[in-house]
Amino acid sequence: MQATGAYILIDTLCRHGVKHIFGYPGGAILPIYDELYRAESKGIIQHILVRHEQGAAHAADGYARATGQVGVCFATSGPGATNLVTGIATAHMDSIPLLVITGQVPRSAIGTDAFQETDIFGITLPIVKHSYVVRAAKDMARIIAEAIYIATTGRPGPVLVDIPKDVGLEVCEYEPVEPGQVKLRGYRPTIRGNARQIAQAVQLIREAKRPLLYVGGGAITAGAHEEVLKLAELFQIPVTTTLMGKGAFPESHPLSVGMLGMHGTAYANFAVSECDLLIAVGARFDDRVTGKLDEFASRAKVIHIDIDPAEVGKNRVPDVPIVGSVKPVLQQLLKHIEDSGQAVEPQTQAWLERITIWKQDYPLIVPQPSGELSPQEVIVAFGRHAPDAYYTTDVGQHQMWAAQFLKNGPRRWISSAGLGTMGFGMPAAMGVKVALPDQQVICISGDASFQMNSQELATLAQYGIAVKTVIINNFWQGMVRQWQQAFYEERYSHSNMAEGMPDFVKLAEAYGVKGLRVSDRQDLDAIVQEVLAYDGPVLLDAHVTRDENCYPMVAPGKPNSQMLGLPEAKVLEKAAELVYCANCGAKTISTHRFCPECGSKL
Repeated sequence: MQATGAYILIDTLCRHGVKHIFGYPGGAILPIYDELYRAESKGIIQHILVRHEQGAAHAADGYARATGQVGVCFATSGPGATNLVTGIATAHMDSIPLLVITGQVPRSAIGTDAFQETDIFGITLPIVKHSYVVRAAKDMARIIAEAIYIATTGRPGPVLVDIPKDVGLEVCEYEPVEPGQVKLRGYRPTIRGNARQIAQAVQLIREAKRPLLYVGGGAITAGAHEEVLKLAELFQIPVTTTLMGKGAFPESHPLSVGMLGMHGTAYANFAVSECDLLIAVGARFDDRVTGKLDEFASRAKVIHIDIDPAEVGKNRVPDVPIVGSVKPVLQQLLKHIEDSGQAVEPQTQAWLERITIWKQDYPLIVPQPSGELSPQEVIVAFGRHAPDAYYTTDVGQHQMWAAQFLKNGPRRWISSAGLGTMGFGMPAAMGVKVALPDQQVICISGDASFQMNSQELATLAQYGIAVKTVIINNFWQGMVRQWQQAFYEERYSHSNMAEGMPDFVKLAEAYGVKGLRVSDRQDLDAIVQEVLAYDGPVLLDAHVTRDENCYPMVAPGKPNSQMLGLPEAKVLEKAAELVYCANCGAKTISTHRFCPECGSKL
C-alpha cells in the first residue's frame, strides 16, 4: 500500500490504541494536521485544540497519569516545539509516558536557520527518555511504534519524534507495525528481582522491629498497591508515601502515616528518622523527601526496589538493592515468604504504639480563623464531598495542603512533583477528564499558578470539558511568601499578587465557563455542592486568609526530625537535653517519649 508519512503516523497511532491528541497546529506540521482532519471525520481519533502548547503537554501528561497509557501531544516547529519544553521536563522528572510529536522544517532546510527552525531534538536531549528525527517516510511506522513502546515500558518517560514537513508529504510503501511487533536491540528493562536479594530482603524484614515502607511513584506506575498493602499488613509495617506515591496505600488505613518530607506529617518524619529498616519501593530519595541526606533514616538498613538501576544507590547506598518492576518484585517477595513455610511473626507492636502517640501529639490541623476561610477548610470540604474524585494540583502551598488532607486512591492524585511546575493543574485536569469523562475531576490551584495557563479555560469551554477548578486565593505567591517570611527576614520581594489580580469569576465568564466565589465559612458546603453538581466546567475563586503558612515544614539542610510549625509545647520538647535510657543505656533525646533503640518509655 502506498501512503504518505502523515497517513502512516496517524494510522500507527490508531493501531496502538491512541484515541486522543492534544495540540496546536502550525506551518511545519500542517501535512500531519491535514491527515488528522480525515481521521477525525471518520471518528477514529479526537484532537483537542489547546490555547498554548504547554497546555498540550500538561494535558497529555494528566491523561497518562490517570490511565497509565501514553499521552500524545502535537506542536509545530520553532516556538511551537519550544513551548512544549516545560511540559516535557515535567513528565521526565515524574516518569510519565508521553509521545511528543513536533513538526520540523523540510529536510533540505535543516541547518540553514530557516523560518521557525529550532533543533528541538538537541534542546530536549536532557529531558527525554529517547528521541528521533524521522528522515524518511518509510521509517515512520517503526519509529512511532518504538517510541510508544519505549515511553511506556521500563521506567516510563517522554519520547520526542521530530518530523520534517516534507517527510509528512513523502509517499512510500506502507507496512504497518502492530503492537507487540516492536524489537529493540539493547533495550531490555529488568522486570523480576534477583532471587538472592529477594531472600536477603525477606530476612531483614523478618528481623526488623521498627520497619517503615517508603513508597514512591514507581508503585503507582507498576500498579502495585495491592502488594504494598499485603506486605504492610502481613508484617504490620507502617507506610509512608512520597508526593508521587500518594494513592499507593490507603491513607485511612491504621498503618498509614501519610506523606513524608518537607511538608509531610510530623509522625512520618519522626518514623523515618527512627526506623531500623527502610523499605524503599519505587522511590528515588529526592531532596524534598530526605532533608539532610546523611541524617535521613540514619539508624536504618535500607532495601531499595526500583526498575531503574541508575536510581539504586544514587543518593543512598542500600544494604539490599533490588532492580526490577515494583509489582513483580513484591510478588516474588511475598511468594518467597509463603513458600518458606516459616511463620510470620511481626515484631512491631511497640513501634506502632509509638507512632500512635506521635499521631496524637502532632496531628494535622485545619485552622478556622475568625471571620475568614482557611485554605485547609476549602480543600477538606472538597475531599469530604468528592472523596473519590481525580484531583490535580498546581504547585505551591495549596499543593502541599492538598497532599496533606486529600486521601486518594491509585492514579487519582496528579501533581507535578519533581519539576514543581506552576500552571500544570488545569490543563492536566483537562487531560484526565478527556480520558475519563464519567469521573469527577477537580483541579486545586493557586491564584499565582492559575494565571500561568488560564487561557485553557477556552479549551474547557469549547469542548465542554467539565473540570472543576478551585483557586485557593490568598493574593500571594504563597510558598514564596512563606519562605521569605521564614528565611529572608520578611523581605517580600515581588511575591505579592494583589496588584493586578484579575476578577477570576469575570475571567471565567468571559470564556464561557461558570464562575463562583466563596469567602464565608457558612456558604462553603453549599457552594462546593453547587460546583460539583454543575454539568460543565466551573471555576471557584475561594478567598482565604492571606497569611496562613503550610506546616509542618522541614527547613532546607535540616534533618526530617527538625520541623518548623509544630505545636509550641512540642517545639520546646525538641530542645530537651540528652538522656540515657534506663532499660538499655542508649543515649538519646527525650523527644518522643521512647528510646529509639529498645522502645522503652523514657
